[in-house]
Amino acid sequence: MAISISATSLSAAPIKTLIVDGQSNGAHNMSAGSGEIKRILEGTGLFTVAMATSPAKGQDMSGFKPDFSACSLVVFNYDGDPWPAETRAALVKYMQNGGGMVVVHSADNAFGNWKEFNEMIGVGGWGGRNEKSGPYLRLRDGKWVPVGEPGRGGSHGKARPYVVTTREPGHPVMQGIPAEWLHVSDELYDRLRGPARNVSVLASAMTDPKTGGSGEEEPVLMTIAYGQGRVFHSTMGHGLPQMKCVGFIVTLQRGAEWAATGKVTQKIPADFPSAAETKTRP
Repeated sequence: MAISISATSLSAAPIKTLIVDGQSNGAHNMSAGSGEIKRILEGTGLFTVAMATSPAKGQDMSGFKPDFSACSLVVFNYDGDPWPAETRAALVKYMQNGGGMVVVHSADNAFGNWKEFNEMIGVGGWGGRNEKSGPYLRLRDGKWVPVGEPGRGGSHGKARPYVVTTREPGHPVMQGIPAEWLHVSDELYDRLRGPARNVSVLASAMTDPKTGGSGEEEPVLMTIAYGQGRVFHSTMGHGLPQMKCVGFIVTLQRGAEWAATGKVTQKIPADFPSAAETKTRP
């Protein structure tokens, strides 16, 4: 992956980042995804990335206690067994005190019954979620509003390329990104639901009911304020081929920098996708 590293990034202290993984729901190779996320972030010259990998599913989790306070950014790439109460409390404290977090694709399937986690991610899917978990976010008259209709929490139609539409062009993550760009074939999550509080939808995509989608504009890039902390939530990135999309790469890099620091210093690369053409990197 060819990355241009600026003098600014070389002079700034690296952003200490912790990727939390170790279990997945079986439909995603989240361990391989963690390695790719590490490569993407470290390729900017802005991040130093360590891993915190949980015990395997069904094993003793009592000793799984990542030190969130030692980092400026937590990348949440986990969907599995509940964490110990001490570990959950540590993440809540970290975020309330101003931590940064990134949530990627199926990580928003985790912890359907953990109140604070669902407030951090805004909306999520599967994991037992239904109308009791909170509303959908729906685009109505140009605004995103909570809609509390009954129904499942989380679904997607057949994977396909889809156009991503920028909704908050003034947000630091989105400044300079085209109004529309084409993402490679990927699962387009729909019908996500949750507390849906303090959420800004940065970008969305229209699902296709002909391929099993909701027929609605669905959030694909979001930010969430939780306590003094910042969360960047991307529903893209089902697997390694999807993570090769330049749009996924750049929005992840920019979203991670924003979550950790509240600003974005990275420029939009020349190979960013257009509305008509996808772009990928090796």
